Amino acid sequence: MRSTVNRVLLALAGLVLAALGGAVLAVGLGASLPSWLPWDGKNDVLLSVADRHRWRDEGWWWPTVIAVLAVLVVLALWWFLAQLRRGRLAEVLVDSGDGEGAQLRGRALEGVLAAEAGELDGVARAQAMLSGRRTAPRARLRLLMEPHAAPLGTLTAVGDGALAHARESAGLETLPAEVRLKAVKHRAERVS
Repeated sequence: MRSTVNRVLLALAGLVLAALGGAVLAVGLGASLPSWLPWDGKNDVLLSVADRHRWRDEGWWWPTVIAVLAVLVVLALWWFLAQLRRGRLAEVLVDSGDGEGAQLRGRALEGVLAAEAGELDGVARAQAMLSGRRTAPRARLRLLMEPHAAPLGTLTAVGDGALAHARESAGLETLPAEVRLKAVKHRAERVS
């Protein structure tokens, strides 16, 4: 959900900036535009001569403006490229022994990891996500724990059970994992 909102906001910001850039270009080419735009003629500029000369004697002004704009451009490019990167691993490369290899869907392995971890005593709900590279995946599990659960025992059972089975079935030497435990919120019991 967060990535969808992020992409929508990025698209809206891009449309607004493209519209403003198009308006500036249209004014520069001599087109007539609505009166609410700050430019009204072909020779109009963003910073007037008076605005540019106001800071002319200050040696720090223009290098600071250029540095801030350069940082903003780099951050905007980083943000844009981060939107294109997938958070989840789409597939895991499994060595089948015949030199060809096989591809295991990442969602399938995530489902199996979550199902096996969710069957443990004291786990109310389990979620799994794979990230990393096809040949070296990393697992991230979130376990919602019941009030009576023992965290150390559950963590050991996940490591020896679900993670070990996933590592063996995918033919991986290692499967680094991050397991986050969270307690179920429940109402206080009344004592009479």
